[in-house]
Amino acid sequence: MRKSTYIILGVLFLTFLACNKDQIIREPINDNVELNVPPHFPPPIPAVDNQLTESGIKLGRHLFYDPRLSRDSSLACAGCHLQEVSFGDFNRFSTGIDGIMGDVNAMPIINLAWQTEFFWNGRSSSLEEQAFEPVLNPIEMHDTWKNVVSKLKRDPMYVEMFEDAFGPNSIDSVNATKAIAQFERTLISANSKYDQGFLMQPQFSNFDTLEFLGYTIFNNEVGDCFHCHAEPLFGSFGTVQFSNNGLDSVLAPGSGREAVTGNPNDRGKFKIPSLRNIEWTFPYMHDGRFISLSQVIDHYDMGGHWSPTIDENMKAVGVGKNWSPIEKQALIAFMKTLTDNDFINEQAHADPFN
Repeated sequence: MRKSTYIILGVLFLTFLACNKDQIIREPINDNVELNVPPHFPPPIPAVDNQLTESGIKLGRHLFYDPRLSRDSSLACAGCHLQEVSFGDFNRFSTGIDGIMGDVNAMPIINLAWQTEFFWNGRSSSLEEQAFEPVLNPIEMHDTWKNVVSKLKRDPMYVEMFEDAFGPNSIDSVNATKAIAQFERTLISANSKYDQGFLMQPQFSNFDTLEFLGYTIFNNEVGDCFHCHAEPLFGSFGTVQFSNNGLDSVLAPGSGREAVTGNPNDRGKFKIPSLRNIEWTFPYMHDGRFISLSQVIDHYDMGGHWSPTIDENMKAVGVGKNWSPIEKQALIAFMKTLTDNDFINEQAHADPFN
């Protein structure tokens, strides 16, 4: 009797396996990868609890370009961060799904693996947190993560991709933002004329006379640009993250970094953007007030407007830099050597749905 019972149970078990062969649980793929760090870059900021994987990057790329992350499935992350303009926005202010216009220009997504504060006022302290916010923002995607997750779970493609990246039953907001952050960390720009010249011997022998003059002015006290835009990242890194660069003499309470810290000494201080691909990331400044590099140069040449929190490196307030026309041309010529055409045309960063 006992023997026959075991036989029956064994048959039932084998039958169960046969009937459920298509429901075998998939384990995450062990496809860890290392970030491709350019040889002349400093070490990136370590990603806490979010190891880069090929499957995670692939998933993040799809999510970045998927408009289903918005309430009406009309706006993707890529809608305000276009690859052709270095993952920035050529509109002065981006418009969300409800037709509501924001009040800042969308920051380019470039070399973010070397940064620790995100958005113009630095309200997010990780890329994962930064990726979480736009879905909920009422003037951007205006959805809930619960609704987004529900949409993703209905797509067999995403069920498989999340399992590959994070294991079974892993579709949630935490893993979705981890994947987007992984993809964004791979958006590295480091193959401009400047980068090629930096690694050459003799250094910058590929620059013409005007470009080299601009590089020299940029990095000495005549231009005094290097304090906030130090090479090779040319933007926020380390302790220098936010600055009041003299755009206005009257500062609105709670503007800039003050909105995060509550400290009046941070009023009007905004994140220092990278100058890489600056040729393509117009309009310029946090509010997109300047549409050309000439206008940017003219602002710094006149010295900016004094206010109580103005950056100490804005030394020419009320006096002006008094750059010559040639010096202005040289600075612009140098900044254009930071253009990386491979970056804005890289297929590994492009829309996977096209």
